[in-house]
Amino acid sequence: MSRFHQFHRPLSSFAPQSRTFVLSQNGIVLSKYALKVGVTGGIGSGKTTVCRIFESLGVPVYYADDRARTLLNTDADIHRGLKSIFGERVFGADGRPDRKYIASVVFEDKEKLAKLNKLIHPAVGADWEAWYSRIKADYPYVLKEAALLFESGSYRNLDRVICVAAPESLRIERVVKRDGVDEAAVRSRMKNQLNQDMKISLSHHLIKNDGTLSLIKQVVSLHRQLSKGG
Repeated sequence: MSRFHQFHRPLSSFAPQSRTFVLSQNGIVLSKYALKVGVTGGIGSGKTTVCRIFESLGVPVYYADDRARTLLNTDADIHRGLKSIFGERVFGADGRPDRKYIASVVFEDKEKLAKLNKLIHPAVGADWEAWYSRIKADYPYVLKEAALLFESGSYRNLDRVICVAAPESLRIERVVKRDGVDEAAVRSRMKNQLNQDMKISLSHHLIKNDGTLSLIKQVVSLHRQLSKGG
């Protein structure tokens, strides 16, 4: 059985908050709280590119992976947890966690990977909720971009999920060019994510980033839909 089987569940498992929606004259939804919309997709799918387009339309975006890196460097509780998991060796000469060392360890030790995820994901979740609480009354919807949205279980606290998809060969080509790694390294990273078909089946909306359809047109169309509550 796949280690990701537990995440393959119906969309009814999403738990949207209770909201009252009223449409303004220009068709924009007014509600007590903004919809929480996740953006996910496999490595190299173009999640960040899509989110930048949403941002150009005035939509706030929380970049979970970027915030995880920031918290890894700055959060004292996380530092204590890292020391417990990896020992003193986890910190570099500058006192910051050595991300390359951490990556090399968890690549070989799945138990430590699980402990690391258990340490990081709740911290990012709390940071996201604090970010959301500050702006939830000001927008029809906000976005949370995360590569491991389903794998971490954080999708359960969202109202909608958008999956950005592209053919595997194109995604590998993009990551090889972007990160300066070989194909084998990209495929190894892919193994730690749900496959694309499963991500699509778990999502409410799909954006195709394979060059056949305009990304801007797809985002604008979805923006109009989400601005009206769904």
